[in-house]
Amino acid sequence: MLQAQQRINSRGEKYVIGPTGAPLTLDDLPPANTQRWVIRRKAEVVAAVRGGLLTLDEACARYSLTNEEFLTWQQSIDRYGLPGLRTTRLQQYR
Repeated sequence: MLQAQQRINSRGEKYVIGPTGAPLTLDDLPPANTQRWVIRRKAEVVAAVRGGLLTLDEACARYSLTNEEFLTWQQSIDRYGLPGLRTTRLQQYR
């Protein structure tokens, strides 16, 4: 399991290293009204929860996700890496 580690930047903001290797703060997360969930956005939310920027419940409330949906994203990353988050290829990985 990939575990993101929370850090503090020079402005005192908490951040984790996101899926692209760049620092990820709460302000960098996808907007709460996101409707198109591309791989990168899903991975950013998973990294934020793993790193402690958001709790699972906060992420689910913010993005109108079920716990099961989020946990599926997390499990897909753990099993197959970022390609596992592709919805068009989902059946290949099951």
